[in-house]
Amino acid sequence: MSQGRSRGKAKGVEEFRPYVTRALPVGARITCADNSGAKVLEIVMVQKTKTRVSRLPAAAVGDFVNVVVKKGPAELRKQVHGAVIVRQKYPVRRLNGTRVSFEDNAAVLTTPEGEMKGTDIKGPVAAEASEKWPRLANLASMVV
Repeated sequence: MSQGRSRGKAKGVEEFRPYVTRALPVGARITCADNSGAKVLEIVMVQKTKTRVSRLPAAAVGDFVNVVVKKGPAELRKQVHGAVIVRQKYPVRRLNGTRVSFEDNAAVLTTPEGEMKGTDIKGPVAAEASEKWPRLANLASMVV
């Protein structure tokens, strides 16, 4: 029997997150779904991800990523911002068996605490992202 550190979550704490296929690797260019002025974002790092050697870290709906603005105003470009993925083209399987896929891959610029830089979200937001980030759900016009 091990007397060392415990691994995993504390006993009694159960957080069930359904498995979502990570479809957006580092280097992927995605659209910006808020009104901050940015148009195209490039993923440069995925927070809190562990992976195999030589495999690119990838993000899924609801993940927090670091991005660089590739198209947009000069004051947003050439610096690293935080963003949350709100849509992905690859189908997301829900617990009831349905699969949901979107027309594009999109994210919204946020701070690490979850505060959005814009004031509005264009287009639908996946339910997986709105459960994880409640402030996004408040500003979303449509949650799918």
